[in-house]
Amino acid sequence: MSSYSIESLEQYFKVYRRSVQKPKKFWGKIADENFTWYQKWDKVLEFDMQKAEFTWFKNAKLNITKNCIDRHLANKGDKNALIFEPNDPNEPARTYTYNQLYTEVCKLANVLKEQGVKKGDRVCIYLPMIPELAFSILACARIGAIHSVVFGGFSANALSTRINDSTSKVLITSDGGYRGAKTIDLKKIADEALKNSPSVEKVLVVNRTNQEINMQEGRDLWLQPLIDQAESTNVAEIMDAEDPLFILYTSGSTGKPKGMLHTTAGYMVFTAYTFKNIFNYNNDDIYWCTADIGWITGHSYIVYGPLLNGATTVIFEGIPSYPTYSRFWEVIEKHQVTQFYTAPTAIRSLAKEKVEYVQKFKMKSLKVIGSVGEPINEEAWHWYNDHVGGKVCPLVDTWWQTETGGILISAIPFVTPTKPTYASLPLPGIKPVIMDDLRNEIEVNQKSGSLCFDFPWPGIARSIWGDHQRYIDTYFTKFPGKYFSGDGALRDEVGYYRITGRVDDVVIVSGHNLGTAPIEDSINQHQAVAESAIVAFPHEIKGNALYGFVVIKEAGLWRDQNNLRKEINQLISDQIGAIAKLDKIQFVTGLPKTRSGKIMRRILRAIAEGGDYDFGDTTTLLNPEIVEEIKTGRIAP
Repeated sequence: MSSYSIESLEQYFKVYRRSVQKPKKFWGKIADENFTWYQKWDKVLEFDMQKAEFTWFKNAKLNITKNCIDRHLANKGDKNALIFEPNDPNEPARTYTYNQLYTEVCKLANVLKEQGVKKGDRVCIYLPMIPELAFSILACARIGAIHSVVFGGFSANALSTRINDSTSKVLITSDGGYRGAKTIDLKKIADEALKNSPSVEKVLVVNRTNQEINMQEGRDLWLQPLIDQAESTNVAEIMDAEDPLFILYTSGSTGKPKGMLHTTAGYMVFTAYTFKNIFNYNNDDIYWCTADIGWITGHSYIVYGPLLNGATTVIFEGIPSYPTYSRFWEVIEKHQVTQFYTAPTAIRSLAKEKVEYVQKFKMKSLKVIGSVGEPINEEAWHWYNDHVGGKVCPLVDTWWQTETGGILISAIPFVTPTKPTYASLPLPGIKPVIMDDLRNEIEVNQKSGSLCFDFPWPGIARSIWGDHQRYIDTYFTKFPGKYFSGDGALRDEVGYYRITGRVDDVVIVSGHNLGTAPIEDSINQHQAVAESAIVAFPHEIKGNALYGFVVIKEAGLWRDQNNLRKEINQLISDQIGAIAKLDKIQFVTGLPKTRSGKIMRRILRAIAEGGDYDFGDTTTLLNPEIVEEIKTGRIAP
């Protein structure tokens, strides 16, 4: 990929102009010169924005694992592909060369085939952050199966919902996982999910924690004995450019999560190109992204992007506070990490601790630091830049989504001057526009609107699994002819983009997209609850936290309020996962609604945030008297 490294601001502007004037030629050249294909394409791109139909590299044939692994074997076979850093620092780290990665992936691919998995079948993966998670993803891609990774922090109900939506045939899980001082009973959660998931025929279990688990005869199999018996080579399935690669679920503004569908060739080209440029990766670098592979960040920038570039990528099982708040910095020094990519939530939590935790580590190997998951606030930006980057490492504040497949807006290190709280400039081939509510493009600097894109890029999701109309309605209807991100943004006088937050009913908490509707649905299942509304309020660690306004059915069911709060949060934890629990729950007798019955959430947001309570126009409120009651009962910080 070195011929496509952007190395100066002048070169960036030259490449960018060329890429948006002739995007097909731009992406076609990158794809042609930097990847292995069984067969080249007839056309670089066909698309219809109104119908949300995109075909990149039409009729090309390839296998993404040939590009992630096989093509590196001749020159990089003995180079480390993966470094696994366990949860417990006393457990030795494990490394896997590209030769070893090839063997592990081929063996697991053969196991999946022996268990009846065919091209196009869905395989659900519910694992902790261990090497087998990466092997599983790549093994699926090797044989043309569609992988659906479910984050290991999700509940049985959330897992079951995702298995059922994708009708997964096989589940890969483990006996358990480690998270700091805790051991998570993943198999127990999986067993509970499978009570309501009839499509799963086989469960392959990784032994990680050695704890006692239930193994259902005829369905559950320990993975390692199967791996030991499997052949160590595998002929990669020939895939069409637009064959599905994976489904990854993200929260929507309605109750049902959206299974974003990504396909093979475009995703490959885009993640490889963005990884190379945004992290300034060179051959001997050690790259570490702290995300979970259960999220898109882990798919694109722990597994696919790095391996497509022949990189060494770190997989970290632990958390930043275990066993001490120095863990991140110890790992950087231990493995001589050169690129470090993490979330603002982690930075804010570490910045609250004594600065000595970071100061005792030199971290001289670092050359690029990055931020992902949500906009990084200025205070956290400066702490990260000063104490981790030593004021010499460029800080790339990256903006992108599950739906985009890869990074769309970011500084390029040693090229783009950085500016706190600004994601900076679009990547080559990316055409952002900011729209007002009347569907007009905003040209004025520093005026916020809805962030949209008026031309597709190779990594764009192709659909929502099983519901293309929902894909059209969610992303391509509000601003016809454009992709609507759901985020607000503004542009400064030099063209830098600043993300101002969500403009729909999705809240970002600790970097996780959480739809308010599924949380409200969980709360409303409680026998005492008549109705609820969830909004976000600023939180110094999480960025945003959740504030719940809950209407109780009748006075006799109030009981003890603290117990009721605990029951509500337990219900949310059981239905969705602990990440969705509410920080504040206020019991109210009603919610502010318009005459059409719609909850006026901006009033609730203003109350949750506190301050001057500028509610705007409230003339359409059916029950204006409720606002004062809710204000009076507001739970203070």
